[in-house]
Amino acid sequence: MAGELLLDTGALVSLLDRSQTHHAACHRVFDDWAGTVVSTEAVLTEATHLLARVGGGPAACVDFFLAGGAVIIPSSSNSLRRVKELLDKYADQPMDFADATLVALGEELDTSVVFTTDRTDFSVYRLGGRKAFRILPEMDRV
Repeated sequence: MAGELLLDTGALVSLLDRSQTHHAACHRVFDDWAGTVVSTEAVLTEATHLLARVGGGPAACVDFFLAGGAVIIPSSSNSLRRVKELLDKYADQPMDFADATLVALGEELDTSVVFTTDRTDFSVYRLGGRKAFRILPEMDRV
């Protein structure tokens, strides 16, 4: 596998917290991925919040990015405008801000591969309104 992989909150939390159901499957995906892993500050924020109950969890999350586990791509005014459009479009889901930033980033980078434990929402979201995401980990490997 190569290219850019969009890292979502659930996969990040599963990577860092061994008690998570998808910990082993997420580690396999992460270890097998040969390309760049990218994410957003919104994902980092959500993950540090969710890891607050784990001793050293928030710091481990920040360390993951500092050590090069993934690259944070900052939002721009254009990407935030797209995020707002996506939040309006998927209001019936409802789409959360972190997911919207990843969809906008996928459109910006022209990548459709998302590393997430949130299969339900990412199976509904579309890039550019048309293209489906390829969701990792794949269910047969979980």
